[in-house]
Amino acid sequence: MNRDFLRKMKEQLPPQITLVAVSKFHPLEAIREAYAEGQRVFAESRPQELMSKVEQAQDMPDLQWHFIGHLQTNKLKMVLPYADLVQSVDSQRLLDAIEKWGREHGRRINVLLEMHVALEESKQGFYEEEILDILFRVTQDKAYPHICFKGLMGMASHTDDMEQIRADFTRIKSFLDYLQDLFPELESFKELSIGMSDDYQCAIECGSTMVRIGSAIFGERNYEK
Repeated sequence: MNRDFLRKMKEQLPPQITLVAVSKFHPLEAIREAYAEGQRVFAESRPQELMSKVEQAQDMPDLQWHFIGHLQTNKLKMVLPYADLVQSVDSQRLLDAIEKWGREHGRRINVLLEMHVALEESKQGFYEEEILDILFRVTQDKAYPHICFKGLMGMASHTDDMEQIRADFTRIKSFLDYLQDLFPELESFKELSIGMSDDYQCAIECGSTMVRIGSAIFGERNYEK
């Protein structure tokens, strides 16, 4: 683990930006090392791995767990009881399933809506008009009472062109600002999760409130873990 990088991030990040340490494919020992440096927010992308790490980390009760991977509706029971925030809600079907689970279990789930802006069509996420429709239903029809919408999450195009990345991030931030003006009653809709190890500095300049940093903290992933 790169302790120097983690310490630098924690010292230099403005207080309004949350450092989310992406611990997927890394052992619990790496999480413990980061925890010893004061890190408390971690992210996983596989339901089984999240559930296993939560069970093993019960001696660290102040950990916060975010889920950032593509979540299948048949895996909700492995994620929703444990995740403080589901960052990767990327389809109407998943949103409906989360609402159903929350209603059945008497829980209100914190989510970010994943917005599609990347050039690759294979990327997951909602388009702007779909997000608008969801939030109109939330505010006008009181839809999704078991979901707390916290903001937007997005990934830039897979490219080395920093101008394209900046354009993607700027588009998400501009849309978040528009939504906040349009739906002032959604007071909790303020988070913007953009930026990873290679582009977090650009994301911060574009207004990110959460940066998802994995390899820069933990090193390259061991996919066999």
